[in-house]
Amino acid sequence: MAGAAAEQHRLAAVVESWLGRPVLVVGDAMLDEWRFADSDRLCREAPAPILTLRRRISAAGGAANTAVNIAALGGRAALVAPIGADVAGDEVHDCLDRAGVWDRTVSQPNRPTPVKRRMLAGSQILLREDSGGPAAPLDDAGVARLLDALACATAELHAAGGAAPTLVVCDYALGALPAPVRAWLVANRERYATVALDAHDLADWRGLAPTVVTPSFAEASRLLARTATCPTGGDLHLDHLDGALSDGPSELTVGVAPGDGRVADADEGTGPGTSGDAADAGLDRAVLAESRLAELRQHTGADVVAVTLDTEGAVVAGSDGESSRSHSNPMPASHTVGAGDAYLAAMTLALAADAPLPTAAQLAQLAATITVSDTGTCVCRREDLLTALDRTDAGGRPTLVDADELATIAGAHRRAGRSVVFTNGCFDVLHPGHVRYLEQARALGDLLVVAVNADGSVRRLKGADRPVNPVEDRVALLAALTHVDHVVVFEEDSPARLIEAIRPDIYVKGGDYPPELVPEAPLVRRLGGQVRTLGYVPDRSTSAIIDRIRAYGGSASVAGQA
Repeated sequence: MAGAAAEQHRLAAVVESWLGRPVLVVGDAMLDEWRFADSDRLCREAPAPILTLRRRISAAGGAANTAVNIAALGGRAALVAPIGADVAGDEVHDCLDRAGVWDRTVSQPNRPTPVKRRMLAGSQILLREDSGGPAAPLDDAGVARLLDALACATAELHAAGGAAPTLVVCDYALGALPAPVRAWLVANRERYATVALDAHDLADWRGLAPTVVTPSFAEASRLLARTATCPTGGDLHLDHLDGALSDGPSELTVGVAPGDGRVADADEGTGPGTSGDAADAGLDRAVLAESRLAELRQHTGADVVAVTLDTEGAVVAGSDGESSRSHSNPMPASHTVGAGDAYLAAMTLALAADAPLPTAAQLAQLAATITVSDTGTCVCRREDLLTALDRTDAGGRPTLVDADELATIAGAHRRAGRSVVFTNGCFDVLHPGHVRYLEQARALGDLLVVAVNADGSVRRLKGADRPVNPVEDRVALLAALTHVDHVVVFEEDSPARLIEAIRPDIYVKGGDYPPELVPEAPLVRRLGGQVRTLGYVPDRSTSAIIDRIRAYGGSASVAGQA
């Protein structure tokens, strides 16, 4: 379809526009080590597997992986971070060099490089060993070297790019960003055109005024819980909570909405598809996050807030208050390490290239989604992103599809971070009111699916004299409309089966009644979607047109008899 091809071209143009854009990444860099083993028996000393090591892979982690993703996506990345003068630090340097990242890290002889070692049998992570952090605070000399590196790298990127560089802050509470460094970044905020912040403790960064923050649901909940206990409601610079903050994507283990005054318990390592989160308590994390996006923007000072929901995608909102939802698919935990770094990198590059927020969110979700196909630390490459855009283009698919094909199409778009809009009706006599209604519905998302009642269904709903036009004619007219991406026919009186199959992000109905009165609303919301109602165009309805035709026919008949 021409519309889908144009959409693919528009997204690809954004990816091309950020090529060579200078980005400074600062924060906690680490080494990810993957050890792959075979196990076919238990040891005699304990019921534990005997592992035979087959291969070992090292990858940049944390802020270093964010820099690698920016470089792989086509940006010009420089990394400033403290790195230990040890074997792990040497491997991080090698990873940065291979990726083409400008290595502006600062050697810290008495500070070990943080390492996460994962042992796997098959694709199952059996254990993870962490070492090297959080470490003792940087000494004065180490802080001074970091500040010098920041100033030099900023000037270097500015000179290379000819404009103010973009800044990405990755604060994972491992000690790379002490108070003097945070203060320097806040004081020099004007030197960066776009600022992205990924921090486990967002309260430390209120004065930075970032362009975008990307907290996990647990991190957002922690901030809202802490602000609820802050008597002044002003800027937050609070001490860290007791206990170590998590060092990766986290899940919420709490049965209450964020911000109710209780601090959420976050446990890194719960991973995708695990229990114990808000969903287990009957709460929809996406709905909860969406309801608090304005507060998160206020408390972080960010223009854009993107709350990541792991396997459930993300919810995003900007200064206009309009929120959007992207989706992902459940994956093994060993496939998702570093997916958040890919999301952050693509979101940052898109916003730095002045892409509209919905476009940036779509590209970020796609970048994260296409990296989780295999075990290892996720890196999204520019050519893979462009290939995925082309592959998920619906241009080669027919407009009229059956229910099974529609579910496949919707799933492909959702994996690409695109939103699916769904509406249904008889559409017996197509008129300008229908056209305007479908145009408004298409503007709500990236793909519009129109479900049409079969002839038998129309007769049951409208009476024995309907439909006026058979379903073949009704479908042909709808398929010819520019704003309609796909048309499907259903035999039932309710579209509930189709809704369950395609799980639309937005379900649209026409009428002057609130969404709560739409019969399908509970089902749509249970599946994670939104319900919208659009008012009909006055004096434009199928029934009114049919009545006029019948009245005209009756008058003509009487005139003929006179």
